[in-house]
Amino acid sequence: MASTCPKEALEGRLRRRSRFGCRNCKLRKLKCDESKPRCRRCSSFGVLCNFMPNVADLQSVSGGTIRTSVAQERAELQPHLTNAVWTSDGCYQYHLNTKCQQFVTRYLGRSLINPDDPKMMEVNGKLLGLAFEYPFLMHASLAVALAYDRHLNNSSIGSRRTVEECYHWSQSTILFNRALRQPVRAKDKDSIWGTAAALAILAFCSPDACAPEESWPLKLSDTDWEWLRMSKGKMSLWSIINPLRLDSLFRVMAATYADMHSPLPEGGIDGISRDLAAVCQLEDSSTAENPYFHAAHAISQLLTLPDSQVTVGQTELFTRSIHGPFESLLREKDPVALLLLYLWYRKAARSIWWIKLRARVECPAICSYLRLHYNDYGAIHAFLTEN
Repeated sequence: MASTCPKEALEGRLRRRSRFGCRNCKLRKLKCDESKPRCRRCSSFGVLCNFMPNVADLQSVSGGTIRTSVAQERAELQPHLTNAVWTSDGCYQYHLNTKCQQFVTRYLGRSLINPDDPKMMEVNGKLLGLAFEYPFLMHASLAVALAYDRHLNNSSIGSRRTVEECYHWSQSTILFNRALRQPVRAKDKDSIWGTAAALAILAFCSPDACAPEESWPLKLSDTDWEWLRMSKGKMSLWSIINPLRLDSLFRVMAATYADMHSPLPEGGIDGISRDLAAVCQLEDSSTAENPYFHAAHAISQLLTLPDSQVTVGQTELFTRSIHGPFESLLREKDPVALLLLYLWYRKAARSIWWIKLRARVECPAICSYLRLHYNDYGAIHAFLTEN
């Protein structure tokens, strides 16, 4: 006999729905308690409640009075977090456990790629809203947050990826590859670009080695250059996504992208120190026919900046030069190419946390390799001994 649903149960189920809840709760597919001026869900999650249309979706709490009030409410509500938060695209869904929810609250409402960049903070806040609709973006974001947490809490030279970080990275990769096999819709473009950037960061900040003696160039690994492949893969999506299009949430990062794509000199050695030019065999008449030409100019521009002014775009000016003959020289462990990479690591790692995670094993490994195999190359060792 078929089961029936009593009228009272059906009415009770309908009554439990929130008809006048805030947009944040609707976006996260949660029942809103409709408390004014802030519902308990938004207070716990650390975002401004948006019953009113003038408050953006999932906007992080900021400001003294509001911050203090919400912090107190969050402290009371944090123990009661449940698995009721999930990300779903209609075909796949993932329930965020308590730790994931805490990481969303602690990290994903801010900028992890460059924590001090207000433009990146704006972008990250909008990406957080998309992450509840695109599970591949949520998994990638959580993996980056776990990597950042690893950076903050591990002071040793190397630190291994946690099981959770590997899981979210793997899930994001699987779902992202599946999404890329489908036609890219206009509304998908921002989530795809954000995920590609996150996966490129994860590939870079996660070397297999945890100690310099285990690291490239002292030891070989099949994944030594996976980060470069991922970086090039991300940039191959540029023409499809166009992060600078009018409706792109990444449009506010135009200055960063301009730094990344700024032209390098076509000839000469202006801006390159005399000693570095001599090591790279560069002179006033030199052009890109010298395989070190662009890399030397890119690193020289970076070295002139105070650490506080180094941005992601400026660091990627150097990685753009890793192609063709220069890339081949790096893979073959050419001493001058290794020196240029070492100088980039040493400078960029002071400002960019995800570069530091790889630099703290590969940078000393490069030094050891050069001292071991090129001990008589005095001009190179003069750079290695500088502070």
